[in-house]
Amino acid sequence: MANYGFIIDNRKCIGCHACTVACKAEHEVPLGVNRTWVKYIEKGEFPDTQRAFHVMRCNHCEDAPCVEACPVTALYIRDDGIVDFNSDRCIGCKACTQACPYDALYIDPDSHTAAKCNYCAHRVDMGLEPACVNVCPEHAIISGDMDDPTTEISRLLSREKVTTRRPEKGTKPKLFYINGDEAALTPDDAPVASDYMWSNQRRGVGHHAPDSPNAGGGGVLQGIIPLGKKPGRGEPEPQPERARRTYDEPNKGVMWGREVPAYVWTKAISAGAAGITFLAAGLGVALSGVALWSGALLGLVFLLATGALLILDLDRPDRFHYVLLRPQWRSWLVKGAYIITGFGALLGLWMVAEALAFFGVLPDEVGQEATAVLAWPLVVAAGATAVYTAYLFAQSRGRSFWQSPALPVHMLTHAAVAGAAALLIASLFVGGLAPLQGTLSAVLAAGLLVGLLVFWAELGVRHPDRDAARAAEMIYKGRYRRLFWGVSVGLGSLVPLGLVGLSALFGVPVLAAAAGVFALAGIFATEHAWVEAPQLIPLA
Repeated sequence: MANYGFIIDNRKCIGCHACTVACKAEHEVPLGVNRTWVKYIEKGEFPDTQRAFHVMRCNHCEDAPCVEACPVTALYIRDDGIVDFNSDRCIGCKACTQACPYDALYIDPDSHTAAKCNYCAHRVDMGLEPACVNVCPEHAIISGDMDDPTTEISRLLSREKVTTRRPEKGTKPKLFYINGDEAALTPDDAPVASDYMWSNQRRGVGHHAPDSPNAGGGGVLQGIIPLGKKPGRGEPEPQPERARRTYDEPNKGVMWGREVPAYVWTKAISAGAAGITFLAAGLGVALSGVALWSGALLGLVFLLATGALLILDLDRPDRFHYVLLRPQWRSWLVKGAYIITGFGALLGLWMVAEALAFFGVLPDEVGQEATAVLAWPLVVAAGATAVYTAYLFAQSRGRSFWQSPALPVHMLTHAAVAGAAALLIASLFVGGLAPLQGTLSAVLAAGLLVGLLVFWAELGVRHPDRDAARAAEMIYKGRYRRLFWGVSVGLGSLVPLGLVGLSALFGVPVLAAAAGVFALAGIFATEHAWVEAPQLIPLA
């Protein structure tokens, strides 16, 4: 079987965009998105300057993270190595866009499903070359079977020095560059620091990108002196840029928007409230029926909200059931869907048994036995519900910040804090929870202290690469610094700790409930920054 790949010969490419146009014509790609595009960078200082063109597209990776992350097998690797997609299965979850380290996938504005370069698989099946190869006037794009020694691509790979984009990601890309310039292949080396063609686009022609790091620039390239102008007396001599980006594709912006941090927040409340309640029951703590019902109801209500937010985040919400009915089991989105469904089923089963016992349909002992039998399964399901999102984020290999080994602890800690906070607030209105206020306050305080340590572990320790470090810096000293220090740390951690201490000292339950309100606000602010900041780091 063939093993198809691409070579881009930068000794020949003239940056004419014929490949982009041919791709758009072949696949009817809408305006504002591209399967193939050309990135321009410029280096040097006049008169010693140079411009480089680099064709960007899907790398058809041997170990394709988009395929692993896709929950419904809409993306798959063919026997010939081509990474293809089936838009009829796609649910628009955007997990593939986060998993791809090369920013090669986009959401089609017409079909609302994911799309990318598929090597013109329909042409390959007829013995033809991809459209971009046929149209290139300089024969700068070479395609073919890399394992066949008689093909041009195989011969070039054997005798030329080639480079790939971001090999450290371990995806084994099959898009190779001859004379590839690292300033173009590594996003940080030609950063988004000035205005350039499409720099302020987000969703196609005419759409401004407020989330772009350089949106609203004044149009003067940083570090470049306009012709005929010299620095004034006392003005510092401008430093020439090492490399600058002058042409690129539109900025995709934030793909996982408001719904994702909101879903992480509601999920933490659900898992924490039910998990703490049934953990106490499993440990033999005498709880009233009202206390158990409070934890179960909070768990179920916020679990339903979690499911609704997950569906709202899909670009094809009409296909949400594909996750359960057409699962791709390596995807943590699928595993999470089944974990949430199982957690909800256990909560529903406990409620039905309790309700039937309460109304006399079943003996009273049945309700007690249901608690004894289901308590520990509910604790395990709540813990899995809290933590699985860390592994879902970890599948997003394009977002290095989410690869932190502390993220599961982050999620579990937030569930404990959110559950204790919700139950403390509920204890002002539900008398059966009043005896638990001291324990809940202790859980809240301990969770907040652990949460501060987790902040240090995720932000302060050495990061695996520059992308992760930049995302962390964006949170604690960049655009999210006020949100992080003011809300996540200040109002969301330190103020609740103080209120819990005052509540214990003076015996005022309202202060503990107020601490819960502040803690929940802090968790929401934290998840907003943690989800959004890594998505602002350019991948291409």
